[in-house]
Amino acid sequence: MKPSTAYLGDIALTAIAPLTWGTTYIVATEFLPPGHPLLVAALRSLPIGLLLTLTFRKLPQGIWWWRILILGGLNIGVFQALLFVAAYRLPGGVAATAGAIQPLLVVLFSWLILQEKPARGAFPIAIAGFVGIALLVLGPSARLDPVGIFAALAGAATMGLGTVLVKHWSRPVPLLVFTAWQLTVGGALLLPIALIVEGPFATLTPTNLQALIYLGTVGTGFAYLLWFRGIGKLSASAVSYLGLLSPVMATLLGFLWLHQAFTPMQLVGIAIIFTSVLLGQSINGNRQPAPAAMPCPPPLHSAKCPMP
Repeated sequence: MKPSTAYLGDIALTAIAPLTWGTTYIVATEFLPPGHPLLVAALRSLPIGLLLTLTFRKLPQGIWWWRILILGGLNIGVFQALLFVAAYRLPGGVAATAGAIQPLLVVLFSWLILQEKPARGAFPIAIAGFVGIALLVLGPSARLDPVGIFAALAGAATMGLGTVLVKHWSRPVPLLVFTAWQLTVGGALLLPIALIVEGPFATLTPTNLQALIYLGTVGTGFAYLLWFRGIGKLSASAVSYLGLLSPVMATLLGFLWLHQAFTPMQLVGIAIIFTSVLLGQSINGNRQPAPAAMPCPPPLHSAKCPMP
C-alpha cells in the first residue's frame, strides 16, 4: 500500500533529529573544551530543559515521576554521557559504527516490551544497516579504543530501550512539556556527577559558548522534540532505522571539514544505509496501530485535558 503524504512527512521530520545529532561529533572534537564529556552532556540538556519547564509550569504527577526519571536517564542523561565519552575517545566514524547497532536492539526491545513481533526482514535490514555504516566510516587506520567502543555500544542500547519505553508509556502531556521533563531530569542527573568527576571548565571561549548554545537548542531541544514526536507517530522500529542517518551526517561533515573524498567502498556503504533506512520504513509503515487517546493523570480528567 502506498504510504500517505502525512506518513512521509512524519518520516522526514523525524529524520531531522538523527541528522542533527550527526553534527555532535565534529562539534565536540573541534569546538568544545577537551576532557569534559559529562559536563558538556549536562549543559546541553539541563538549561534548555529548565527553560521549557519554567515556561510551561507543569510537573509530572503520580506514576510519571519515576517514569520520567527512567526516561530522562535513558534518553538524555546516560545516553548523552556515553555519547560524549565515545565522541571524545573515538573518531566520529568508529563511534557511529558501534552506535549503528541500535535498530537491531530496538527490534528486540519492541518484541519483548511492546509484544511487536519483528516484521519479516527486520533483522537482515538492521544488520545490513550496520554493515553499511562500517563500510562508510571504518578504515584500516581506525582507532578502536575499548572504553570508547563500550560507551558507544552501551549508548545505543540505552537510547534503544528509552525509545521503546517512550512508545510503551503514552505521554500524558503535550510534546514540548514531555520533552522538557526528560531534558531537565537527564541534565540534572548528570551535572553533579560531571562536576565531581571532571570539575568545571578551566576556560570557556566565545567559540565554546556558541557550540554549547547550538548543542542545547538545535542539537538537543529541537532534535529531541522531533524524535519524541516521531516515536508517537511511527513505530519504534521505524524510528530506530532513521538513526542510521546520524553517522552519515557525521562522516559527511568530517570529509567536508578535512577536504577529503569518498572512496568507492564508502559510496557502497552509503547506498546500503539508505536502502536499509527506506526498507525499514517500508516494512514497518503498515504495522503502526491507530494512536490511542492520550491519557491524562487523574487530576486532569476533564474536557480541558491538554492535547498535543
